[in-house]
Amino acid sequence: MSIADYSDRIPNNVDLAGDRKLQRALEAWQPHFLDWWQQQGPVDFQESEIYLRTAISVDQEGWAQFGHVKMPDYRWGIFLADAKPDRTIAYGDHLGEPAWQQVPGEYRGELQRLIVVQGDTEPASVEQQRHLCHTAPSLYDLRNLFQVNVEEARHLWAMVYLLHGFFGRDGREEADELLHRTSGDRDHPRILGAFNERTPDWLSFFFFTYFTDRDGKYQLASLAESGFDPLARTCQFMLKEEAHHMFVGATGIGRVVQRTVELMRAHDTDDVAPYGGINLDTLQRYLNFHFSVSLDLFGAETSTNAANYYAAGLKGRFQEESRADDHRLHGDEVAVPTVADGRITTETVTALSALNLTLRDDYAADCQKGIDRWNRILAPIGRRLLAPHIGFNRQVGRFRGHPVTPDGRLVDAATWEAQRDAWLPNAADQAHVASLMTAVREPGRMANWLAAPANGINGRPLDFEYVRG
Repeated sequence: MSIADYSDRIPNNVDLAGDRKLQRALEAWQPHFLDWWQQQGPVDFQESEIYLRTAISVDQEGWAQFGHVKMPDYRWGIFLADAKPDRTIAYGDHLGEPAWQQVPGEYRGELQRLIVVQGDTEPASVEQQRHLCHTAPSLYDLRNLFQVNVEEARHLWAMVYLLHGFFGRDGREEADELLHRTSGDRDHPRILGAFNERTPDWLSFFFFTYFTDRDGKYQLASLAESGFDPLARTCQFMLKEEAHHMFVGATGIGRVVQRTVELMRAHDTDDVAPYGGINLDTLQRYLNFHFSVSLDLFGAETSTNAANYYAAGLKGRFQEESRADDHRLHGDEVAVPTVADGRITTETVTALSALNLTLRDDYAADCQKGIDRWNRILAPIGRRLLAPHIGFNRQVGRFRGHPVTPDGRLVDAATWEAQRDAWLPNAADQAHVASLMTAVREPGRMANWLAAPANGINGRPLDFEYVRG
C-alpha cells in the first residue's frame, strides 16, 4: 500500500524526495500553477473553508480524508495506484512483454501527445466552471463544485508529473503550455472542442459532469491499460476521483427531473416554467447537446492513430483483459455507421482501425444507464428522456456535416435548421434557466428547481455547513 508523503511541498507517493532534480522542477512549476488557480479557478470563495476530500493513500480501504480547508491551501499532489508485480502488456504487438517503467524511445512522441491531450482537459473544465460558484443552488452543490474543481486540478498535476518526470525539456515546455491555453480563448484555446464550450449555468454543469466527465472515464480507463506503467498507474488512481464527478452529474440531473415531476403533479401541467421549474422538453434539448458534443471527443470512428496506439501497447480498450478475443485484432472486422448515397448505412472495416468507435459504443451504453435511471423517476407520469441518434449534431467523424435528426433520420439542411430550436437549447431555454440561477446559501435549503439529494456528504446531514465564510 502506498501512503502519501505530506512532509513535502508536493504530497506524493512516488518518492519525490528521492529525485531532487524532478522535485526542484515541480516546485518551480508550482507557483505558476497557483497563479493559474487564482486567475482561472473559482472566481470567489478562495478564502472560505470548504469541506473537501483529500487523498491520503491509494488503497481500497480508505484513500481520503475529509475536512474544512481553503482551496488555495488544498494539498494537490501526485498519486499513482500501487504497482502490480510482474505486470505485462495485455494487448497489441507487445502482448505479454513486461510493462515499461521508462518511455520506450520509438513511442516517445505518441506517448507525450496522449498525455498532453489528457492533461489539457483537466484545467479546461475548471476554467469552464469558474463562475458557477455565484449561482450554486445549495451549499451542498457548491461544495461538490469545488470538490470537482480541486480534483480536476490534481489531475493536471498527475499529467504534469509524467511530463516532467519522463519527457525532459520537451515535457517541461508542454507542462508550461497546459497553463497558457485557456478554455474558449480565441488565440490559445484548449485542444478539444468540448472544452472550449461555455458552462453558463448549473443545468449545463450537471449535464457536463454526467456526459463529458464520463468521456474522461473512458479515456482514462483506456490509458490505464497502457504498457507505459507510470501512465497506467496514474490513470487508475484518477478514475477513483472521476467517479465522484459523474455522481455529481447523475444525481444532479436526477434531482432536477424529480423536482420537475413534483411541480407537474402539484400544478397539473406540463409547463412548470411559471412555477420556477425546468420543463422536460428543455431537459431533453440540453441532453441532446451535451451527449452529441461529448461523442465528438472520441474522434473519428476510424483512426490510424488509434490503431497505432493499440498495436504499440500505448492505449488499450475499456476493460481490455475482460474481452474475449486475441487482444491483437488482426483480421477482426466491425460494422461502422456512416452516410452513403443519401442514407444512413454501415461499412465493414478492420476492428483495429475502429477502436474509437468501440470505445464510443461502450461509452454510449454506459450513458444509457443513467438515462434509464432518470426515466424511472419519470415513469409514473408516462414520460421519457431519450439519447439522440449518434449522428445528431456531430462535428467530428462520419456524420460531420450531415443533418441527422435526434431520432436518426437524414434530412435536408433547411429542414434541420428549421427544427434546430426544437432539438437543441434555444434562446428561450437559456433565458429561463439563467433566470433560475440564484444562489442559495442557507445550510440545508435548496433552490426551487431541483430536489434535495438523498444523503449528505461523508455521513453529514444536508444542513451541515459545507462551506464556511
